Amino acid sequence: MIKIAFAGFRHGHINSLYRLAEKNPDVEIVAAFEADPDARAAAEADLGIRFTHDSYEDMLKEDEIDVVAIGDYYSIRGSRAIEALKAGKHVISDKPLCTSLEELDEIERLAKEKNLKVGCMLDLRYHKIVQPVRNFIREGKLGEIHALFFSGQHPLLYGTRAGWYFEEGKHGGTINDIAIHGIDFVEYITGLSMKRVIAARCWNAFAVKEPNFKDCAQFMLELSNGAGLMADVSYSAPNSSGYTLPFYWRFTIWGTKGVMEFKVGTDEIIVALDGKPSAETIKVPDAETGNCLSEFIDELSGKPTDANTDTVIKSTRDTLRVQEFADKAAQ
Repeated sequence: MIKIAFAGFRHGHINSLYRLAEKNPDVEIVAAFEADPDARAAAEADLGIRFTHDSYEDMLKEDEIDVVAIGDYYSIRGSRAIEALKAGKHVISDKPLCTSLEELDEIERLAKEKNLKVGCMLDLRYHKIVQPVRNFIREGKLGEIHALFFSGQHPLLYGTRAGWYFEEGKHGGTINDIAIHGIDFVEYITGLSMKRVIAARCWNAFAVKEPNFKDCAQFMLELSNGAGLMADVSYSAPNSSGYTLPFYWRFTIWGTKGVMEFKVGTDEIIVALDGKPSAETIKVPDAETGNCLSEFIDELSGKPTDANTDTVIKSTRDTLRVQEFADKAAQ
């Protein structure tokens, strides 16, 4: 039985991890901590959580805890993870895992030194469309990949989104916030990796009441085979549309044999192959896809997994490099 403690409920993503833990027969929730009284009250009301500790440091002293799940505001997550690893606990975090390369270096060092695992809620991997797309590409049906684009625009939802997003020093950048999903996803389905950052930019456009919050983000990368990737992960979607628009996690991938396009969360892949007169639509059947927690538990058990500590560290590092590029370009 894996005994897990939760640290921080400042973002709604961690609620889904808590529910997964409640349902998983191999997991027991043994402790919970939240410093912010409003977030604590909301978590008690929404999830029925029984908070066990008023101090994160005291919670880490509990010998029975195997794993710490982190869902605090972004810029504190790195230090939370480092403290947990120093205490000998495995870590699973909402994304982003941390907001600086220095923190990531220390997380990676401690995980290796203490033989501990680090997981992350990179949930784009667990939609039913993912494996059919990955198989199509990995089997060479699209040929060699030379160009990719993805869009992951979110609604800003100012006034209902957590207020700490807009507090100086707590967010850590829109690329690091959103793009890690797409970067991790591209590397997973294609087997390619990021070689270098060509261009990256963050700027303020929609959050007019918060001029220091850079809500728009675009970047261009070169991948390991020379392919080019462009992306937009701005907080630019209309609030009234929420997350329903077709541009939300839409991917277009061009290879030497054709092009494919799909939206994560749907069951259709559009493919146009060279030699065929028009595009065709491939229907994706329902399938069991697992989730970030079940795969993390598999890693803890020594089973081979596609998502593991190494892929979490790599995807986080790649994304932080893009964010760093954008931050330096703005100086």
